Amino acid sequence: MTDPDRQPEDAAAPAAEPVVSKPYVMPDDPEPGSVETLQKEAAEARDRMLRTLAEMENLRKRTTKEVADAKLYGITGFARDVLDIADNLQRALDAVPAEARATADPGLTALIEGVELTERSLLNALEKHGVKKFDPQGQKFDPNFQQAMFEVPDPSVPAGTVVQVVQAGFTIGERVLRPALVGVAKGGAKAAPAANNNEPNGAV
Repeated sequence: MTDPDRQPEDAAAPAAEPVVSKPYVMPDDPEPGSVETLQKEAAEARDRMLRTLAEMENLRKRTTKEVADAKLYGITGFARDVLDIADNLQRALDAVPAEARATADPGLTALIEGVELTERSLLNALEKHGVKKFDPQGQKFDPNFQQAMFEVPDPSVPAGTVVQVVQAGFTIGERVLRPALVGVAKGGAKAAPAANNNEPNGAV
């Protein structure tokens, strides 16, 4: 039996509010301000890359120079020892007076020529490996490449001129392997200043 005073349930319930769904956002859609962030990160990455490339280029150049220096200057100790042999050959030649050479018999002449040939071959071998002989005779004294042993009163040449070479000097690459031992003039006019070109005077 039904109650005539009972209202239907649907009629008694208030009308529900319509549900409005929020718009769907794709996961990879950029958030506000993310473009600027990405641009900044890209600029920082590019800057780091350029710095790394510059450092690698500097390292390559430095390594190339170190390898070249090691190849050139690695024989410094050996070359310095070989100079003693060259000095002894020169002393042997200097020990024979010019008059004795002029009147020497064929055996002595052949010996002298053999020593001269040996000295030339030795100097050529050294030069092939970057070791060069220099003789500053008549040049302005340069303390970077020469060592003054004594002074010679000689007013005929400017003061500071090398008038005697006791021992020739040698360079290896751009460095002095052994300075030339020289006698320097004093008492003459002062020599004109020469431009410093970092080259040994009288290099041969």
